[in-house]
Amino acid sequence: MTCRSAIGLHAGEALSAYVWNRIELHSLNQAFIWPNRQASLSEYSSLLTILLIAGGAAIASVAGGALSLWRQSTTLFMSIALGFASGVLLATISFEMLPKALQLGSVARAVGGFVAGIAFVYLLDLYIHRGRIAGDKSEQRERVRSFYRLRKPRGSETTVLAAGTSIEEVIEGISIGVGTAIEPAVGLLIGLAIAIDNFSEGLSIGELIRGESRSNQIRTRCRVLGWTSLVGASVLFSAILGWFLLRGLEDPMLSLLFAAGAGGMFYLTITDLLPESEQRHYQQSGALAATVGFIVILVLSQLT
Repeated sequence: MTCRSAIGLHAGEALSAYVWNRIELHSLNQAFIWPNRQASLSEYSSLLTILLIAGGAAIASVAGGALSLWRQSTTLFMSIALGFASGVLLATISFEMLPKALQLGSVARAVGGFVAGIAFVYLLDLYIHRGRIAGDKSEQRERVRSFYRLRKPRGSETTVLAAGTSIEEVIEGISIGVGTAIEPAVGLLIGLAIAIDNFSEGLSIGELIRGESRSNQIRTRCRVLGWTSLVGASVLFSAILGWFLLRGLEDPMLSLLFAAGAGGMFYLTITDLLPESEQRHYQQSGALAATVGFIVILVLSQLT
């Protein structure tokens, strides 16, 4: 064999080895690196989704408070806003949250979670009001008023409403996080419902603070924006936390948590939003707005 032939043979072997090494490296890249890259992109996409959904719900609370500062809402407008939010929440619970909880787990688990969510918010309600709650026309109303003369609720009316709402937003935020982890379309619909609810709650907080401190406009603005920002921050951070910590749970546990979120939202709707809407109604404006909100979510749930 000539020297040139030997060199050519070695060069061919080296080229062949180089090509095969490149092919193997490319195969390893496809097998390990590329799927990890795709997983990272999926993670970023999910995080962006939860930030947009929860961020919108958080901004809605501040927007409601800002609107109350810019222009005093009429009782008719408040009735429609609160009624519409009630219908939206009830439809979201009925057509998205509970069916999804039943799909992920058993009937017993979904019912247990729903009852647990109601019980949690009910106990929170009792704690804020020192264990005494009565309707305006109940026989026990005077006895409760006498009790409050000695032991007032934990904070002013504004503090009770805003702080209680902030704590309740944690439940709603976790519902957004869990819903987005299960299915982004479900999280989006829940986020839309909670955003509408937060807007009406922001209006209510703003109206209440304006009634308490009419003289000091600067202090009024600070209190309204401060409380509504706290409500917004509660739903934003709890949604992110819920998505980050709970997305890897098994379906039965997700079913339980989702049903509990539905129970908490159900209690808030029938004890707070609907009564507030009816107290301000004209020509049953609250009931009609609730009907419209219910139908809107019914249609959207069939389109998603």
